[in-house]
Amino acid sequence: MSILVELPLSQWNASSSATQQAAAQQALEEGHVVWLPALAFQLHREEYPLLNGTAGSAKNISWDPARGVRGHGDAHAAALLAALMQRYARQSRTLLASLLPGYLPHLQQGKSSFRPVEIAGRVTSWRKDDTRLHIDSFPASPTQGRRILRVFTNIHPQDAPRVWKLGAPFEQVAQRFLPTARRPWPGMAPLLQWLHVTKSRRTPYDHYMLQLHDAMKADLAFQAQVEQHTHAFAPGQSWIVFSDAVSHAALRGQHALEQTWLLPVRAMAAPDKSPLAILERQLQRRLV
Repeated sequence: MSILVELPLSQWNASSSATQQAAAQQALEEGHVVWLPALAFQLHREEYPLLNGTAGSAKNISWDPARGVRGHGDAHAAALLAALMQRYARQSRTLLASLLPGYLPHLQQGKSSFRPVEIAGRVTSWRKDDTRLHIDSFPASPTQGRRILRVFTNIHPQDAPRVWKLGAPFEQVAQRFLPTARRPWPGMAPLLQWLHVTKSRRTPYDHYMLQLHDAMKADLAFQAQVEQHTHAFAPGQSWIVFSDAVSHAALRGQHALEQTWLLPVRAMAAPDKSPLAILERQLQRRLV
């Protein structure tokens, strides 16, 4: 199976066949990217100025129902962004309901994001440098073993693609970096939560996932030598990925939407293929 699995959906509320549903679930759980080259997200007329600098210079502007828009100070633009991202969240849920109906009762909504800034050339620390191959892990928001399922859409108004690099399977990454990963310090998880460094308890699973994320980005030899494939997602295209298991890097692109969903491992068709199960097998102990 190719690392990209293409499906010909062109509507967010389109019905999916049983064959498409099975193909999508298998692809995602085996560490592939479901590519929807005909699935565009339509902006409203008043939202197009957000693609002309109105959204400011923040790398990532986020929205969630509890806290509203974060990362933008202008009230008018923030209201437009809130409506835009709320609509994207609804449409991504509608898509997943059709394409992955077995997941739907278990999905937990995470943040919506608008990414208005060009990736290439952006100066940042190595740990925040998403042009380096990595797997996703949230330092402040532990997933406690839940999967990170993300829907992306390139909404660039012209012809600029969003260029990704895709790397080694998760099991291979874990085999390389787990032997040198530090164990969590006793008592650290409740302390981090008490200090409000984390929003909930950081489990040993979250600890090791952060270790892998950082070790991958810090290892320049790994970045240069690991097998990798580059793909350009054109404007008007969408894709779905379990970003906690797929090694990926965003090399170039501007103006994208992303919706995060969290999924308990028990809701998977093949829980043994989850990062939690893989890490527990390699470490030979429970992590949540």
